[in-house]
Amino acid sequence: MLKSKDKIKERKILKKILDILRRKGKKIVFTNGCFDLVHIGHVRYLEKARGFGDILVVAINTDSSIKRIKGRERPITPQGERAEVLASLGCVDYVTFFNEDTPYELIEMLRPGILVKGGDWKKKDIVGSDIVEGSGGRVYAIPYIRGASTTGIIKRVLKRFSDD
Repeated sequence: MLKSKDKIKERKILKKILDILRRKGKKIVFTNGCFDLVHIGHVRYLEKARGFGDILVVAINTDSSIKRIKGRERPITPQGERAEVLASLGCVDYVTFFNEDTPYELIEMLRPGILVKGGDWKKKDIVGSDIVEGSGGRVYAIPYIRGASTTGIIKRVLKRFSDD
């Protein structure tokens, strides 16, 4: 079993690893997200995603990507720490980064056989589904876990510890 930091790979190195694993008959599962303030919803989601194949790759938005998408106050946790926390989970095999607003280019490069997103995404709107399904792969939307969100955690903390 790899140590947490050994699971974090630059995309070109990860592509070579996945090509070898694919030739050995391994089913590659890909998911992505910000994973800022990792919570129980993330853990359950990733465990479920891993169940669709043999190798789970988690791509996380870089800090600059999150700032563009969610605003200058985010992320709360820097990308290196987010990657290490995710890599420490037994269900996660590899973690990589993408600086773009979407993982489309990364999915095109890595060519996973299975693409997974949370149920807050409609299957037709999942970025990269055309690539995965176009090469004979499958796309899944895992049911969203109500009440488990980074934004919700931030709001609870602010409310609980505000000076009001």
